[in-house]
Amino acid sequence: MKNVTDSFLSLGHWPFAGSFGFFNTDILSTNLINLSVVLGVLIFFGKGVLSDLLDNRKQRILNTIRNSEELRGGAIEQLEKARARLRKVEMEADQFRVNGYSEIEREKLNLINSIYKTLEQLENYKNETIQFEQQRTINQVQQRVFQQVLQGALGTLNSCLNNELHLRTISANIGMLGSIKEKTD
Repeated sequence: MKNVTDSFLSLGHWPFAGSFGFFNTDILSTNLINLSVVLGVLIFFGKGVLSDLLDNRKQRILNTIRNSEELRGGAIEQLEKARARLRKVEMEADQFRVNGYSEIEREKLNLINSIYKTLEQLENYKNETIQFEQQRTINQVQQRVFQQVLQGALGTLNSCLNNELHLRTISANIGMLGSIKEKTD
């Protein structure tokens, strides 16, 4: 402590321009001295506080780094799981796509076959309907022709036959019908 006091007292003996007695009025040299004293005091007393602050900061940074590493590891693990799920889903999607295309092709062929069968049935129904209508038309024409022929024959018979000839024709027809009946019995 005596050395420090001596150093301050020896400063008073320095010859400075504008100084008077013990006080130094030169601003540049006094600021340098004051700054060195303040830094010395700060280093001596503040070393422990500064060291503690730096240690705390260092521990917080290390903890943050450690937490970040743990989070990074967890994120990487989740990323790998997500990638595995993505691969699985992509494979399933590809399989569904392939199965879907083959199912679509199968359904398309089934639909085409069903349409051909339906068309064939409709063609058959059409042909049957045409044949039925032709047969019905032929039957109607035959009935009209037969009716006209019968009416013409009856008209001719009525005009040509008299009562006696008419009775004989009826009797002959009845006899023919009776002989046919006896043969069938």
